[in-house]
Amino acid sequence: MSLKQYLITDPKYYGTKVLDFEDKLDYILKSNQVDIACFRDKTSANYEELAKAFIRICKSNKIETILLNENYLLAKELGASGVHLTSQQFDSIKEVKDLDLFVIISCHNVSEVEKAQKRYVNAITYSPIFQTPNKDVPKGVAKLAEVCNIFDMHIFALGGIITNDQIKKIENTRASGFASIRYFCET
Repeated sequence: MSLKQYLITDPKYYGTKVLDFEDKLDYILKSNQVDIACFRDKTSANYEELAKAFIRICKSNKIETILLNENYLLAKELGASGVHLTSQQFDSIKEVKDLDLFVIISCHNVSEVEKAQKRYVNAITYSPIFQTPNKDVPKGVAKLAEVCNIFDMHIFALGGIITNDQIKKIENTRASGFASIRYFCET
């Protein structure tokens, strides 16, 4: 099985100046197989300008699913495929689906995964799988496999995924793919 690869941006790695951001993103997309890409930036003052550049560069690189993090109204307005919601945004799922947007939501436990499945999201991220800065204790691959065996939905492993060895471990589960910030920047 070939895992789908889900790139998530972070201003720490991509910068906040539009031209630098575009160059870095374009280089990374051309250097990696990326199926899904998400613009995630919680700090930059020029968020909308960067989001427009992100969508433009992703489209020029033929990324099949282009997402903005959290901001589904802007995703719709700018022509993104959809949104990656936080685990605090379960109440927004219906509105996102009513906008005919693709929706991924972050889940960190079985009850959140169950809630996401009942609300018919397109996919979830389950995290953190491996040790990652500023996140909870890693769940590990065994817990990921357990969740993948319980739920019949698209589940992406997220959290601390930076090596091909980690990806090989994820391939041994029923996960649909993996999501990462650092993997794509450091390969």
